[in-house]
Amino acid sequence: MPVHRLNHAVLYVRDVERAVTFYEEALGFRVVMAFPGAAFLQAPSSNNDHDLGLFQIGAGAGPSEAGRATVGLYHLAWEVETLDDLEEIAAKLNSLGALVGASDHSTTKALYAKDPDGIEFEVSWLVPAALLTEETLAGRSSIQPLDIAREKERYGGSTRGGVGISIGAV
Repeated sequence: MPVHRLNHAVLYVRDVERAVTFYEEALGFRVVMAFPGAAFLQAPSSNNDHDLGLFQIGAGAGPSEAGRATVGLYHLAWEVETLDDLEEIAAKLNSLGALVGASDHSTTKALYAKDPDGIEFEVSWLVPAALLTEETLAGRSSIQPLDIAREKERYGGSTRGGVGISIGAV
């Protein structure tokens, strides 16, 4: 029985209320259930029961050493529908001081940010399969700085992105 998709992610955070506020402000998530020390959030366009679970472990928790001194998760990646959405989130993340990078992976246009606990996440728009070219597919092996304005000129700000991964029959 093959896996179809990731249903939700669960993060340990120092302060669940602070984390909830951040994910509400930064990505528009909403709380669908909560109890002391835990919250379950749903992404704005999701029909999933919940997309993100947050569990509080306290202010004394140290930072994650994943990727530096221990194995562990590098980041989660959330998809947006349009480049207009990506641009809006870039501005929001920047205003929150959370934006740490923006990369053009050719078939994927990505923002990188950190939540208040330093947990990294990605927000991306995927080039729709119908718009992929040989050049776009060949460019996947290099990473360039992201220029959202240029990508909006190329693909249109309201063009719906691909779902999951852009694979073309070019």
